[in-house]
Amino acid sequence: MGKLERHATIADVAALAGVSVGTASKALNGRGSLREETRVRVREAARQLSFEVNAGARSLHSGRTYTVGMITMDTIGRFSIPVLMGAEDALGAGQMSVFLCDGRDDPIREQYHVKTLLSRRVDGIIVTGRRTEARAPIAAGLPVPVVYAYISSSDPQDCSVVPDEEGGARKAVEHLLAIGRTRIAHVTGPEHHHSARVRASSAAERLGEAGLELSGPPLFGAWSEVWGRQAVGMLLAGGTGFDAVFCGSDQIARGVADALRAIGRRVPEDVALVGFDNWDVMTGASQPPLTSVDMNLDGLGRTAAEMLLAAINGTHSPGRHARPCRLVVRESTTVPLVPGTL
Repeated sequence: MGKLERHATIADVAALAGVSVGTASKALNGRGSLREETRVRVREAARQLSFEVNAGARSLHSGRTYTVGMITMDTIGRFSIPVLMGAEDALGAGQMSVFLCDGRDDPIREQYHVKTLLSRRVDGIIVTGRRTEARAPIAAGLPVPVVYAYISSSDPQDCSVVPDEEGGARKAVEHLLAIGRTRIAHVTGPEHHHSARVRASSAAERLGEAGLELSGPPLFGAWSEVWGRQAVGMLLAGGTGFDAVFCGSDQIARGVADALRAIGRRVPEDVALVGFDNWDVMTGASQPPLTSVDMNLDGLGRTAAEMLLAAINGTHSPGRHARPCRLVVRESTTVPLVPGTL
């Protein structure tokens, strides 16, 4: 019979790294005040020997389970899935396992998930959803840290990581001003939605700083292509004229693009068009491809996870932390060069 393969031990790792067993253990478990070069040398030795820290032993030693719970209220997943993927990237780097729970916008189900996660002794919880407005905390006096991602908590002592929607709307307007548009209309979602109100008010504020006003009052409606098509008729009926439309979502913007094309208005030559969300399903399918504000949801998820890990290690960051958005420019705002004109 062949000889059984011997698994590497912590003593093997210590010998290869040239440190004591105690130092190797501290380096691999993230304990103690060691120099970074020592930690790196020990981890490299562990990698070369294919040595893995025993999760059970690590848990008993530290009092942690190295697991995190994630509760989402977004049944569709349009916004929460990118956030969750970013969070998992950060947690995976810290060798954390993740329990994902779907609250389905049901407070009873949400509380059941909280109790279940606590019974599993998770080290922390991330809460996310499909809207950015503040919500009540998931529970009071929890024994583990909680971070809210994309959505925010109404308790200022909680840690919330949200997109800077105000800044994103300002970037959209600044871009339209930079390409020479001065009669900018705004079409967005339901007025009771926090995102719709914030994006509309920020757009108007930025125009005001330039000595301009929106071309007519903001048009509030649904987050849909159908509403975008309907809104074009309302803009035309208003009679104020417009050379650009900033939309509160990509779905609305695609509907606006379809309606403009149907009446013979060229995008961007006659009307420049900007959306919000940078949803590739919409931006790529729009004709022409749509300039849009990207909220960097995966980066937001990574930041939330990093803040949760810091809180687990004793460094809390209460308050609302806004992450910047970026503008992704495409053909809906840039008139293509005609060959031979240079």
